[in-house]
Amino acid sequence: MFNKVILMGRICHDLELKTTPSGVSVLSFRIAVDRNYQVKGEDRKADFFNIVAWRSTAEFVSKYFGKGRMIMVDGELQTRQYIDKNNITQNIVEIVADSIHFTGEKPPAQNQQSGPGGAYSGSYQGTAAAHHPAETVNSAPTAVTGGAAGDFTESGGEDEYPF
Repeated sequence: MFNKVILMGRICHDLELKTTPSGVSVLSFRIAVDRNYQVKGEDRKADFFNIVAWRSTAEFVSKYFGKGRMIMVDGELQTRQYIDKNNITQNIVEIVADSIHFTGEKPPAQNQQSGPGGAYSGSYQGTAAAHHPAETVNSAPTAVTGGAAGDFTESGGEDEYPF
């Protein structure tokens, strides 16, 4: 069996890192991916995908990415079900991120975490989340403080790289 998804798009909303009751970091977000074709006379359409990142991958994304930023996600497509407040079973399709990549997009002026030529470069491959799909997220988010992304530190200037 083979289950692999690679997407590149823009993050749709502000990121909110959460933790499970057992203390595992998790980050759920959506990205908008433009379609390759455009009907003449119409605006280009986009598809929206739910992404879930776990542990150090979640911490990495929350630290180095934000709303509107381009991101590349390499992961696995998964489905799950839940019962909503009206007692109706809902099906969710989401991509569980195995690795996250910078896209080479120039950072905003206030953010100086850049590589050669002022563009982001590189990637991060964290622990695969597929090993713990049953973890649930607190409804009240818990802030993660301290050394979040382990091997990664914030850049002190243009000559220092976070990877």
